[in-house]
Amino acid sequence: MTEGSTRKLVIAIDGPAGAGKSTIASRLARQLGYVNLESGAMYRALALKAIEERLPVENGEAMLALAQRSRIELQPTGNGNIVLLDGRDVSARIRERDVTDAASRVSTHPKVREWMVDRQREMGTQGGVIMEGRDIGTVVFPHADVKIFLDADSTIREQRRVVQANAVDDPERAAKLKADMRARDQRDTTRAVAPLVAAADAIHIDSTSLTIEEVIAEAERIVAAKLTETVTK
Repeated sequence: MTEGSTRKLVIAIDGPAGAGKSTIASRLARQLGYVNLESGAMYRALALKAIEERLPVENGEAMLALAQRSRIELQPTGNGNIVLLDGRDVSARIRERDVTDAASRVSTHPKVREWMVDRQREMGTQGGVIMEGRDIGTVVFPHADVKIFLDADSTIREQRRVVQANAVDDPERAAKLKADMRARDQRDTTRAVAPLVAAADAIHIDSTSLTIEEVIAEAERIVAAKLTETVTK
């Protein structure tokens, strides 16, 4: 599928952990020639800096001050984003579990989220972007051209995370990963600011019984329909 000379869209993909958002966003971005702006990577980068500077991630004021003196950049490549923190490539480090756990806590602070949203909106002003997260279609880009809410049964999402982490043969680690995901779901859906919820105009895709290729095909169909609509207007 090619985007050609039609107007470039802003595409929002939201959903809980383990639903496949990152995979779908990156694959779809490559298909369209769009930039994949991974919002979660920005929170992870800030969380990493907090860990490195031994700052309490529970302190919202400290996290905001840290954000304001940080430079977080996403550089798209054919193999996904390079994440730069103050000019340093932290793409691999931010995927480790301690950073993942810290990022979930950093993201609960209202003022930090406001700061992040401002940065994310700046990145997407020209269109031609796909952003995935938990509040992209509701908060960051409420007027996105395409909104997809990607979900899956919680048991399936837990199993996927265990497989991704190569913990199938490690029952203790697998149990910890599942518990962490349940806790994260709880935090994401109950936080006071920008909780995880599908936008009213989002198109739902349930990936419980679908392969990655089937989800990609459905997302492509949705985007293709919108691209056709923009041409005929």
